[in-house]
Amino acid sequence: MEVQMWDALVKVAKSAYAAGLGEGAVPRPLIMPLVGGELVGMIWSRPLMVGEDALTGIAQLSNIAAAARADEVVLTWETHDVATACELPIVGPAPCLNMVLATPDQHVLHQFPYTEQLLSRSPEGRASVAPDWLLAPAPQPGAELVPPIQAAVNYAFTPIELNHPDPFGVTVVLMEEDGYRVRLTEAFTH
Repeated sequence: MEVQMWDALVKVAKSAYAAGLGEGAVPRPLIMPLVGGELVGMIWSRPLMVGEDALTGIAQLSNIAAAARADEVVLTWETHDVATACELPIVGPAPCLNMVLATPDQHVLHQFPYTEQLLSRSPEGRASVAPDWLLAPAPQPGAELVPPIQAAVNYAFTPIELNHPDPFGVTVVLMEEDGYRVRLTEAFTH
């Protein structure tokens, strides 16, 4: 991936992340598939129930990447949020925005730890915070990934075979019906 594209994706992820935290919510796990260096779009996981549903829901982010025959994917998630949803131990810095850049042959984990600055608290007790980004550790090629993220990376490059004239389009529709938030770039909205 070109440095310019990576920097743009990091900026978008951090901005979306800060906006979500400012509204009192941790953004859901997100996948950004690319084909030939061109961004297909951004797909956020559906609402997740704690446990097996979270593991499955995160792994299924790979469906659109697979249907698009992506050659690169970027997945983003928050350490504590995914560990809690999937009932896994917290591994790595927390709170932390994680981004993994993966191809069929390799992956590199990038971590963006932060501290939370309280902005306000709603009458219901929901905290609105702003991330104060800390020094990021060096990128980690081949780093161990939490199981649902590793599954999403693996399945993203396994072509989906559907007996349909538009396997990508039908995959998008099915994922949206399941509650995934899909925002495709103009080149892929045909």
